Amino acid sequence: MARRETGNRGPMTRETTADAALMVEVGPARKPSRRTAAVDAAESVLLEWFAQQGWQAFPFQREVWRRWRAGESGLLHTPTGSGKTLAAFGGALLDGLAGNASTSPRLQLIWITPLRALAADTVRALRVPVEALGLGWQIAQRTGDASAKDKRLARAGRVDVLVTTPESLALLLSYADTVEQLRGLRGVVVDEWHELLGNKRGVLLQLGLARLRRLAPGLRTWGLSATLGNLDEARDVLLPGAPSGARIGNDAPPSALVGGLAPRPLTLETLLPAAHERFAWAGHRGLTHLARVTQRVFEAGTSLLFTNTRLQAELWHNALAAVWPEAPDTLALHHGSLAPALRRAAEQGLRDRRLRCVVATSSLDLGVDFPAVDQVLQLGSPKGLARLLQRAGRARHWPGAAATITCIPTHALELLEYAAARHALAKGRIEARPPPRLALDVLAQHCVSIALGGGFDADALYAEVRETHAYAELTVEHWQAVLDFIVRGGSALESYPDFRRVQRGEDGLYRVEDRRIAYRHRLSIGTITSDGMVAVKFLRGATLGAVEEAFVGQLRRGDVFQFAGRSLSLVRLEDMTAYVRIARSRDGVSPTWRGGRLPLSNELGREVEALFARGDDSPEWQALQPLLRLQQRLSALPGPQHLLAESLRSRHGRHLFLYPFAGRSVHDGLAALLALRLARRAPNSFTYAANDYGLILTGANDFALDTAALTALLTPDGLDADLAEAVNLSELARRQFREIARIAGLLPPSLPGRAPRSLRQLQASSGMIYDVLRRYDPQHVLLALAEREVRSRQLDVAGLAATLADCAARPLMLREPPSLTPLSFPLWAESFRGHLSTEDWNTRIARAAAQLEKKHA
Repeated sequence: MARRETGNRGPMTRETTADAALMVEVGPARKPSRRTAAVDAAESVLLEWFAQQGWQAFPFQREVWRRWRAGESGLLHTPTGSGKTLAAFGGALLDGLAGNASTSPRLQLIWITPLRALAADTVRALRVPVEALGLGWQIAQRTGDASAKDKRLARAGRVDVLVTTPESLALLLSYADTVEQLRGLRGVVVDEWHELLGNKRGVLLQLGLARLRRLAPGLRTWGLSATLGNLDEARDVLLPGAPSGARIGNDAPPSALVGGLAPRPLTLETLLPAAHERFAWAGHRGLTHLARVTQRVFEAGTSLLFTNTRLQAELWHNALAAVWPEAPDTLALHHGSLAPALRRAAEQGLRDRRLRCVVATSSLDLGVDFPAVDQVLQLGSPKGLARLLQRAGRARHWPGAAATITCIPTHALELLEYAAARHALAKGRIEARPPPRLALDVLAQHCVSIALGGGFDADALYAEVRETHAYAELTVEHWQAVLDFIVRGGSALESYPDFRRVQRGEDGLYRVEDRRIAYRHRLSIGTITSDGMVAVKFLRGATLGAVEEAFVGQLRRGDVFQFAGRSLSLVRLEDMTAYVRIARSRDGVSPTWRGGRLPLSNELGREVEALFARGDDSPEWQALQPLLRLQQRLSALPGPQHLLAESLRSRHGRHLFLYPFAGRSVHDGLAALLALRLARRAPNSFTYAANDYGLILTGANDFALDTAALTALLTPDGLDADLAEAVNLSELARRQFREIARIAGLLPPSLPGRAPRSLRQLQASSGMIYDVLRRYDPQHVLLALAEREVRSRQLDVAGLAATLADCAARPLMLREPPSLTPLSFPLWAESFRGHLSTEDWNTRIARAAAQLEKKHA
């Protein structure tokens, strides 16, 4: 935002933070139009208010203001905490000060955020300058957590600035009376655009923005982004059709890519184990560091301890609570499955400086700024460079302060990932987020919403959606298939009234006439899908949050489990609600959530592989020397110039280990492919597992393999046919179809007041519909989408083809070590996760690791 000239390092808020140097602006700027006296006076008032706060506007902020006043749109990229909020809001403030904005409550600006917590924080930030400058604007929030008053104001159009999410914007567009309210809209700001760019929520937002541009042709759109590797593409997705600084026709405004401040200097520290201390070869808890973490927390004022999964957050909060020397209410927990009230209490505790430590997941990754936070700790590898920067930026929000993050390894090889991240960031590397294309389930949902919002002409809406990046390649055939789906459900479902959602009137417009269908559709708007969730609630009291149905289904009455920082005893399970009471015992299982493990990014994976070959002088590399020497003595070190494979036999069978460093999803597909190709050479049964570094294949029967034979298997030739045979694509598509069916409206939600449908019911319903379509309408548009998403998202066929080509191009180094190696042990451990045992996985793996270390001591 602005530089505090006094150098004061006191508490700063989201709208008062700043960093150091100005980045180079990308793309030519348009010459500003001649400014009137009113405009000059407005800017003087705004700058005077800045001065009263002890700030000085940065050049990039004034650049965005100038472009806003000229009617331009763009993408501002600048680090978190550098003042992008006032950069984007300043243009609207100048409009108000110059008298160009409406004096009566009328929606003038929509501010889109990806998180409800971020929405509440943004409302507070925007109100500060509005109240200080005496504009009298009404600023409201419209999200799932919004108050009833704010929701009424938003629906009635009696607000000047509306802070909302992509889903709530889509909901607004489903009301016919909203259209007139939106015609006077002057601008849209999309905050944290990088978090929406690469998923279906971003696609839904693209469709919403296209509709807003049609309703308000002069609309200015600004995106705000911090950490992103494909900035040009990000701008083009947000603002399709207009390159930087160029005007196309009379409708498309020019779009700019504006650079803000240079990235904050980042110091990455690692909490290393003592020299004599045994360090796990595999695992994910890291609780051996509990004493060191506790000491580090109490050396600072307030700390954020980030974990990668909700399970880790629950475990670490429970462990810290057991040794916490201060009042229990100075330690808090924050993750997405907790009730909104609990999350808001933790956020407010950070603002009020009442909390010493908050254990959090990615629910606090984004731009909710807490000036009182003194340090950030990261449990385990962040798995991505952008995530590391985001989390490091959550602390020390004052001018000139460098970002520092302390990493806590949960097993030995994560030390390499920390050192590799330091190298990658020094080179300026950051992950790109490729945007999805042709998500026809999202398009079908949007069409029903627009049919609800007053109706649409098919040709006009087709032209509108093709203006988006996501549907620029939408064919007439696909469009007609989507229309056929929302009108009659397709040929196989047209006999069922619930699937005939939209009717074409005599005037040619498509509308929703059935109030029940309208009600159900509005309840299901959005693209966020999850497994069946069960609410956790006290018998006479508040709701604590939600856990997955599969976890609760394993509990019996009286069983104790840890959730929301409490020990809970299950009283009964009724209507998808688990009623609980506080348990005396602190022993008990913690919930697990599916899909929680984060994949290692390609950029970080390649840097880890390169580090194996070149080494460095970092503390992490030095701490790993005993382990690396053992790896080299038993086998060899991997590296980008060769492909390492290991083969050994144990009492469980013959194992083949391969290390392409291409990420877990690619390795899963590669393992299935290699199992098929090996089985063709000789009859055998294979099991396999994968992690971010490589894969393991285990044969029930011994199999001979030399360098030439393995090299011949690692070819991209025949990939599509072999992959179709190696995995059950039909079954994978059947599972993927459940998510698509929910987004597209084939699985309407349970109505309020009725028991929600369980995960089993949803699976049965989606599976039955899938089977019907496969049999009676095999060309259905959603079936093809399910198969395409399986290939691109679950199997990553493009990544698999590239990995096979890379493997074929590198010399193969096949080793036969006498025992498991430090690299192969985590893969071997991963392969035993599904085995039945009366001991938990961590206990078995810890014992096996201790035995292996003793053997090679």
